Amino acid sequence: MSNSDSIIAMTMENNGYITSSQLTNAGYQRRLLGELVNAGKLYKVDRGIYALPDAWEDEMLFLQYRFTKGIFSNETALYMHRLSDRTPISFTMTFPRGYNTVSVKKSGIMVKTAMPDIHGLGIIEMPSPNSNLIRVYDKERTLCDIVKGNNACEIGIVNEAMKIYATSREKNMNKLISYAEQLRVKPKILRYMEVLL
Repeated sequence: MSNSDSIIAMTMENNGYITSSQLTNAGYQRRLLGELVNAGKLYKVDRGIYALPDAWEDEMLFLQYRFTKGIFSNETALYMHRLSDRTPISFTMTFPRGYNTVSVKKSGIMVKTAMPDIHGLGIIEMPSPNSNLIRVYDKERTLCDIVKGNNACEIGIVNEAMKIYATSREKNMNKLISYAEQLRVKPKILRYMEVLL
């Protein structure tokens, strides 16, 4: 199998996408991507991101590749976890405090920040609407985030999400309370849960 065929096979295994860093990590030279683009076998989606011509466009995946420190959060994560039926107007991502978010904001993303020591708390991978794995905060972290200070969502969204979670068979109260302690929102979370449980 030629290098080109191997790269196309890798791209197919990755739902039709490949990044220049994935290519380098697999031991191939990046110039091969340019050759495949010139041959019409791949197209350049964005800086460092390439796709097969028939791949479904996945904006969430593109954003994840472009802004690798960002985690889908708040209203976006609520929607992904089916804790809200409101489609977000724009995507929300959380970045470590101190990260330069100028280009992120220019891309139309709602930016949230978290201290570096808690930025990684509750990260999971789940399929985007186009079935590509993206990084999202889990349900419990998301519930804590939506009641936290400047990140707080409108009350109707919070109430709906809390009700759905409280009636879910998949709820993990121990994890929720643990996160609430770490994120300093335990009194707020307990008030919601005491009413709903």
